[in-house]
Amino acid sequence: MSRDARWKTLLELLVERGRLDVEEAATELEVSAATIRRDFDQLAEQQMLVRTRGGAVVHGVSYELPLRYKTARRASEKQRIATAVARLVVPGEAVGLTGGTTTTEVARALAVRADLSSGSPALTVVTNALNIANELAVRPQFKIVVTGGVARAQSYELIGPLADGVLGQITLDVAVVGVVAFDVAHGAAAHDEAEAAVNRLLCERAERVVVAADSSKLGRRAFARICAAETVHTLVTDSAADADTVRRFEEAGLTVLTV
Repeated sequence: MSRDARWKTLLELLVERGRLDVEEAATELEVSAATIRRDFDQLAEQQMLVRTRGGAVVHGVSYELPLRYKTARRASEKQRIATAVARLVVPGEAVGLTGGTTTTEVARALAVRADLSSGSPALTVVTNALNIANELAVRPQFKIVVTGGVARAQSYELIGPLADGVLGQITLDVAVVGVVAFDVAHGAAAHDEAEAAVNRLLCERAERVVVAADSSKLGRRAFARICAAETVHTLVTDSAADADTVRRFEEAGLTVLTV
C-alpha cells in the first residue's frame, strides 16, 4: 500500500472512530507499527491529527477531512448519484454547484453528457469551488462563472462577502448542493459556517434545489445549517438509504431518488 493510500485510510478511520491506536492501525493496514508511527508523526506535522501516547485522535467533534483525502470514500455511490443528478439538468440551464466530492462527480457527469457537447452555451455553471471550475473550464460549450471570495483549504470553496456579492446578482435554474449531513428536522448542513452561508445563498438564488448525498449523510446533523429540508425539491442518494429515513423525507415533500 502506498503512503497516500495509507494516509487516506488512516484519516478515514480517525473520522469514523475518533481515536486510533498504533497497533490497531498496523493490523488493519497490514503494515508495521513503525510505519504507522511514522505516518502519525507526519500527519501530525501537517495538523491532520493530534498525536497521543500510543496512537492518534482527531482534532475535535467538528473535525473535517480535507477534500483531497475524501475522494475515495464511497466512490461508486457518489458516481451513481452524480449520474442521476446530471440527468435532472436540462440543456441551456443555469446550474449552481457547491463544492465537495459528490458535486465534483456531478460536474464530471455533466461534462460527458452527449447532449451537452455543444451549444452557446450548453450550460451555464456557477460555482464557488475552484476544483470544479478548473475541471469544467476546458469545456468551451460551458459558460463557467466563479464567485469571488477567500479559498477554504479543506474544500477548495470560495467563501465570504466577495462570494455573496456575485451570487446576489444572478438567478439559477437549479442548485446542486453537497452536504455533510441532511436531516428532515434539522435540514442540510456543513461543518463550516462561512461555507454554509455561501451554499445557502446559492440555494436561495435557484428555482429548484437538489441535494446530492450518499446514505451515510442522511439522518445526521452538522454544525452549520445550509437550508431547511422543506426548501429542497429533490434528494438523490444511494440505495443503501434507510427506508424509514427516505419515507420521512418524502412526507416532508421531497422527491427522493435512490440509485
